[in-house]
Amino acid sequence: MSIANPLSDREIEELTSRSDLLGAWVLACQLGITAACFSIAALWPNPLTFIVGTILLGGRQMGFFVLTHEAGHRSLFKSNWLNVQVSSWITAPMDFFNGRAYMREHLVHHRIVGKEGDPDITNYRDYPISKERLRRKLKRDLTGQTGFRDLSSRLKGFSDLRSLNTEDRMALLRGIVWHLALFLVLTAFGVPHLFLMWVVALIFCYPAIARLRQVSEHGAVPELSNDDPRLNTRTTTVSPLVRLLLCPHGVNYHVEHHLNAAIPIYRLPRAHKLLKERGYFENVNIPHSYSEVLHQITHAT
Repeated sequence: MSIANPLSDREIEELTSRSDLLGAWVLACQLGITAACFSIAALWPNPLTFIVGTILLGGRQMGFFVLTHEAGHRSLFKSNWLNVQVSSWITAPMDFFNGRAYMREHLVHHRIVGKEGDPDITNYRDYPISKERLRRKLKRDLTGQTGFRDLSSRLKGFSDLRSLNTEDRMALLRGIVWHLALFLVLTAFGVPHLFLMWVVALIFCYPAIARLRQVSEHGAVPELSNDDPRLNTRTTTVSPLVRLLLCPHGVNYHVEHHLNAAIPIYRLPRAHKLLKERGYFENVNIPHSYSEVLHQITHAT
């Protein structure tokens, strides 16, 4: 036990224990809330419920990404088979994502976060940036420019599937199966037109949410290249409503995740509580809202 990691061996063992039951509960909540987003517009069809449901779906799309990330760390379930299958067939296909390729890069990020060679460094290296520059980035996200570019980039692989490696080709095909299944489920309930909500959220909502997540985790932190996660990473505590939309499944506890990536997301709140009680976050600024984060990652000019 040390100030750099004040948790006892027994606490670390408890915090890093994985559970198939808890993993299944988290996945069930993700799928249930996703279904609820569609249900809002199905039960009370009007422009307002379509808009609200679509915005909430953007948060659920982030939720699918978070679970892909968690399964990639082999910590969502105790069973590695479940981690692989859930990531491959349920969470990663939501945007034709190659979860395995992502995790190979992501593990490098954990080893050298904030240093040259970090595959994610382009997402936050320039921060803090001017408020005007951030507005331009968010404008591109919210007007669909970023989402259309990213989705088109992934779907262009269908123009010549044979040129792709097996892993990328299968990721695209699983994405087609996933979206076809979603369309068929909605059709079975008599609301096939609500499939448009998913597509709109993927293009117009998800990119902005993803950007805020990325920059809140490592943008304009005290010392990006330092090996101490309190200096190269940021944890943000927020309300349940904000978690629902912007940082589902405990992804906002990012210092805790970088301190020990083996801690499952369903144990990160307890890890945060224990670390705070032990003084680990003493003299560490922890924002309590994303408005505080935006203030930290921007400057006037």
